[in-house]
Formats: sequence, structure tokens, C-alpha cells
Amino acid sequence: MGMATEKRDYYEVLGVPRNATPQELKKAYRRIALATHPDRNPGDKEAEARFKEAAEAYEVLSDPEKRARYDRFGHEGLRAAGAAPDFSSFESIFEAFGDIFGGGFEGIFGFGAGRRGRRRAARPGANLKVELTLDFLEAAQGCEKVITIRRGEPCDRCGGGGAAPGSSPRACGTCGGRGEITRTQGFFALRTTCPVCAGQGQVIDEPCRGCGGSGLVEAEREIQIRVPPGVEDGTRMRLAGEGEAGPHGGPRGDLYVFVSVRPHELFERHGDDIVCEVPITFAQAALGARIRVPTLEGSEEIEVPPGTQSHTVVRLAGRGIPHLRGYGRGDQLVRLVVEVPRRLSKRQEELVRELAALDDSEVSPRRRSFLEKIKAFFEGERAQ
Repeated sequence: MGMATEKRDYYEVLGVPRNATPQELKKAYRRIALATHPDRNPGDKEAEARFKEAAEAYEVLSDPEKRARYDRFGHEGLRAAGAAPDFSSFESIFEAFGDIFGGGFEGIFGFGAGRRGRRRAARPGANLKVELTLDFLEAAQGCEKVITIRRGEPCDRCGGGGAAPGSSPRACGTCGGRGEITRTQGFFALRTTCPVCAGQGQVIDEPCRGCGGSGLVEAEREIQIRVPPGVEDGTRMRLAGEGEAGPHGGPRGDLYVFVSVRPHELFERHGDDIVCEVPITFAQAALGARIRVPTLEGSEEIEVPPGTQSHTVVRLAGRGIPHLRGYGRGDQLVRLVVEVPRRLSKRQEELVRELAALDDSEVSPRRRSFLEKIKAFFEGERAQ
């Protein structure tokens, strides 16, 4: 506890325990400051004093070094080290702690204006958009592409600052370098972008001839893009910091790459699975066979069981599209389609007719049941 008695204990001022966390301190100060703010208590000297007292307490307790000194030596320890806060004016309080009153209170009390003379953060450059067309296999397996874009680059003559070589920008006199001005009307404060410096906080009296004062010149650049395996048609990829350079040294914007995928002549994509339709002959379907089918990595041999019906699907596990946001892959679905020949030689026609005669004499139970249903249907039609 400090030796001085003219000041109240800072923890008592904020109404928090001595082991209060930074979040608890901030919450307590915000509550007191809003309740005792001069705009809410016009002419109330007691509220004004409480407002300044709370700011002083929070300034010390929110600083780890000052708090440790205060906990050990009290108010005298702060004065001896030259660390005692001085909030004799309301403006100094608003400038020091405006940031903790974000959100809706910012517009009511003007707390978000920031510290005196502090410039607004430099504006980032514009985002850019580019279209990238990929083949089906490039999208499925991943690839690297080089694209050419035109974008704003920092001017070589002025280094991106916008001022002519040998000169420098000056702080805007209208906004004091903050990039915005505040108009107060009683209880409310309205902040707007400074019309003189357009929010930059500085004015260029001698613009660079190379860029006209913008700090940027248009240039052509090649950008290498790594396309991950599994991207789909319509995917949007964001390349952070590859857009336009920001004016007057501001950070770059982003580059958005919109991907379109050309269809494949053999494969269709369904989620992370791919479907491939493969024709087989009647003999292969009836007798069984081993055939080669295309996959993303080349051809692979599969077994066609005897008696395979048309449109039977054979699943090749793990041969589909890689999962874009995870491990593993989808499957490949091979749809076997029995192909009927459009033209027959004389010998083929003789064999097919012979087979047809055998089919009529050796009808399978399933087909016999179906034929019986057809027969009953037509007999019912005649009876009506």
C-alpha cells in the first residue's frame, strides 16, 4: 500500500480484487467510464472527477510494469519512477483509451478516434480476380500453373510514397494526421473521412512525376499458382498479398483465382467419386472375362464375372478424386455396359439365331415368370 493518502486505492476505484485479470479490469473501467462520461453528466463535477480517477486507475493497472510497481510501492512508487499518469483533460483520456470502447459506443462518444496525431492504418490495395481453366486430370491430380496479370506496383522513383524525390509528405492539417474528422453535436459524435487527405492522414505537395502521386505504376507480373489435388469446377482460391499494392506504402490486396474444369471424355465426377462407362461384348458378359479399364493413373485390369448384366457397377476403392480438405480419396465406379452389335456377319447371324432357339427352349425361371405375367396381362385385355 502506498504512503500517500490523497488518492484512493486503484483497485478500490475500479471495484475489482487485487488479483483481477486484464479482462476484468477492462470491463470494470468501461462500465465506470460510460456511467460517468461528461456527455452523460453535463456540469456534474463529481462525475467528471470519477471519470478521470477511473482512467488513471486503469492506465496503471492495465500496464504490467506499472501495476507491479504500484502493488509493491503504491502511489509514491509511481511518482518516484515518473510513472504516475496525468489525465488532467478529457481529451487525453479519449486519446489514450478510445480503442476499448469499440462497436456501438464508438459512434456515440467518439471514443474510437484514436491517439492524437496517430495516422490511420495505410489502406490495402485492391483485390484482383483471374480465371484459370484446368483439364480434368490437372484438377484431379493437382498441378502448378504460371499466370500473367497486370497489377499496381510501387513506383521505383518515389519508392511508393507518392512524393517527388527529395520531398516528403506532410501531416494533414485538417485532421491532424488521423485521416478522419469528428463533429460533435451534444451527446453524439460523427466521424467521417477527412475530405482533404482522403483518409491518408498526409498531404503530398510535390507529387512524383512517375506515378502522379499515387505511389503506384501498372506492371505485368507472372504469378506461380499451386493447385491442390481435388479442386472442383467453380472453386475459388485466395492468394493473400498477390493483389494490387496499397497506395502510399499500404499492404497488398489479395488475388482470387476462379477455377473452371474442362469435362473429360471418359470420366465424370460425382463428389469425390468418378464414374467411367466401359462397353463389353455379350460373350464377355455371359462367359466372364478379364478386361482393362482406364483409371486416373493409367489402365487397370478387372474381373468381369460370368453372367454379368448390363450396367453392372464395379467399384475400385480409393481410385477416385483426392479429398481436398482431408486424407484419402474417393472411389472409381466402372459401369459395364453390354454392347449389342449393329451389324452381323452371316456366320454371326446363324450363331445368334441358334442361340435364340436355345433361349426359347431353355427359358430361365426369372424370364419364365416375367413371360407368364405378360401373357396374363394380354389375356386380361382380351377379356374386357
